[in-house]
Amino acid sequence: MNTDQLEGKWKQVKGNFKQKYGDLTDDDVTYTEGKFDEMLGKLQEKTGKTKEALKDEIEKL
Repeated sequence: MNTDQLEGKWKQVKGNFKQKYGDLTDDDVTYTEGKFDEMLGKLQEKTGKTKEALKDEIEKL
């Protein structure tokens, strides 16, 4: 799955991510166009997972 597909899918799964990782804020999961990798970096800091692990998790949701 490429970045464009991940970005599109993110709109569908961000609520699931907030439920799974309760300490995430709206700012942490808000996607700004062209800054998907930056948002993944924030999620990586909060969850302790690698970007690849997060991308895989998004694909599975």
